[in-house]
Amino acid sequence: MAEPKAPTEAIKKAHAHTLATLPFDDTADFDAANRGFLGTHESNVIKDADGNVVWDAESYRFLEGDAPESVNPSLWRQSSLVAKHGLYEVTEGLYQVRGFDLSNITFVETNSGVVVIDPLISAETAAAAFDLYKEHRGDRPLVAVIHTHSHIDHFGGIFGITSREAVEAGDVQIVAPEGFLEHSIEENVFAGVAMGRRAGYMYGAALARGERGQVGAGLGQSTSQGEAGILEPTLIITTTGETHTFDGLEIEFQMAPGTEAPAEMHFYFPSLRALCMAENATHTLHNLLTLRGAVVRDPHVWSQYLTEAIEVFDGKADVAFASHHWPTWGADNIREFLSTQRDLYAYLHDQTLRMLNQGMTGAEIAEEITLPPVLENAWNARGYYGSVSHNVKAIYQRYMGWFDGNPARLWPHPPAAEATRYVDAMGGIGRVVELAQAAFDEGDFRWAATLLDHAIFVDENDQSVRDLYADTLEQLGYGAENGTWRNFFLSGATELRGENFGTPTKTNSPTIMAQLTPAQLFDSLSLSIDGPKAWDLDLSIDVTLTDLDTNYRVTLRNGVLVYIERPARDDAQLTLTLTKARLLTLAGGDTTSAGVELTGDTGVLPQLLAVLTEGNPAFNIITP
Repeated sequence: MAEPKAPTEAIKKAHAHTLATLPFDDTADFDAANRGFLGTHESNVIKDADGNVVWDAESYRFLEGDAPESVNPSLWRQSSLVAKHGLYEVTEGLYQVRGFDLSNITFVETNSGVVVIDPLISAETAAAAFDLYKEHRGDRPLVAVIHTHSHIDHFGGIFGITSREAVEAGDVQIVAPEGFLEHSIEENVFAGVAMGRRAGYMYGAALARGERGQVGAGLGQSTSQGEAGILEPTLIITTTGETHTFDGLEIEFQMAPGTEAPAEMHFYFPSLRALCMAENATHTLHNLLTLRGAVVRDPHVWSQYLTEAIEVFDGKADVAFASHHWPTWGADNIREFLSTQRDLYAYLHDQTLRMLNQGMTGAEIAEEITLPPVLENAWNARGYYGSVSHNVKAIYQRYMGWFDGNPARLWPHPPAAEATRYVDAMGGIGRVVELAQAAFDEGDFRWAATLLDHAIFVDENDQSVRDLYADTLEQLGYGAENGTWRNFFLSGATELRGENFGTPTKTNSPTIMAQLTPAQLFDSLSLSIDGPKAWDLDLSIDVTLTDLDTNYRVTLRNGVLVYIERPARDDAQLTLTLTKARLLTLAGGDTTSAGVELTGDTGVLPQLLAVLTEGNPAFNIITP
């Protein structure tokens, strides 16, 4: 595979402008990120039971000194901060391990034990973080685990710090906001294959670490690759102002649903004067539509919950911390930090709506919108994870959908057919490459990428197209302030110079799949039906789940799988009797008779299984 190229003069010039215009002399974030450091593991390379590396903080040791020419200096600054790892004292009795995964894990000491907040993505990284805490603070019994919200980097490592047996025995409480379990499972199952493939691009999972490769993702460095799990909460938080005490530790909760996650909450520790802001106030502009794919988030609601947090907790907290990045100390600093974050999401929302009501499209607004100087120069408002550009387009999509109202764009050709017509109109691939090279030489990498996108959808094997397209995406990556944009650009270049790297990140953990409710399982099956193959089928099956003492009538007609919970009847073509766990393995491909009782037309089940399709974790992104 071809080696990465050097940054062009256009990129160097852009970086010089960044250095001249942003307040790099403000080093307060470095003081905050270093504050309270107690220690770290000598080598923070974490492996699973088979010896596979699931997390390697050592690979980011190169993030020292001034930014190289191949990395946006603002992103280099952010990555240097985020790459710091170890145990930190936030305030007496409250500690964080940072840099052991994409997110932080927090330990809050109770009378005789400890409460853990957000146990990372993987059991292996969570266990390593817990061990580090114990090295410095002693082996205190786990009292409760709090999940701030329903994203996997805040619950996946649960089995690294506790067990199902401990929870079922009542030794450990699992605390989460209303809707946590449903949203956690659905996000990782329904569109999990597609999200996983794109997440490989987003986090640069297949990229080499280094100044011409992956330097971080803005919110955290990357995602760990260990075993993820989930446990059903034993305590659901439903109401703002709700308070609970865990072994003498009082916590006051604030609900914040529909913000960064559909189920999310903030909370306050009166005895510690500490405020947890979950993932709604971090040291970056966050995503309103994450590039891996998700439902568009609501910046208006997001800003309102931040306003409420300021109103309720202003002056009460001496420190505010989150599930990513470093804390903020001091009442005045907390107020300014939360207000800046609030104003950022509110401004993007309100100005996008103002401009779309003047007839501008999402793409036009993204080019035109300008942040106020205070927000533009606030490091915590820079677009390292989310960006002004793609967030504005997300807001437009939330309100107006994909169609911008121009009838010429109502029914365009799909990419390959459109590309053929464009390339023909421009005089063939040779002419397109010539135009793209001219754009590249002028530093107009966006236009070069557009031209080459058309060319490769006409002939993906044309080496001149692949080479120039990879070089172009690489320059876009070097210039990106946003960590996930850089990863997308460089991942595309990597596949153009080599092969499709598939989905390097783990998806659909068996322990998460095991938590599917029957309804969620049938929903996931309905999404796997190959509609055209199932057009002529008319099937009815009673699925009796013996361990749950319930029955579901499942029908397949017109390519649509429908289910309803109701008692079994004798008019079903087939009755399938088994446990929920066995139903999961059956859907996963284990068609043996063990643990399965069939009554009626046994030919019905093979007909159903024959029209189930699996997602493709290696679908093409950069090529047709």
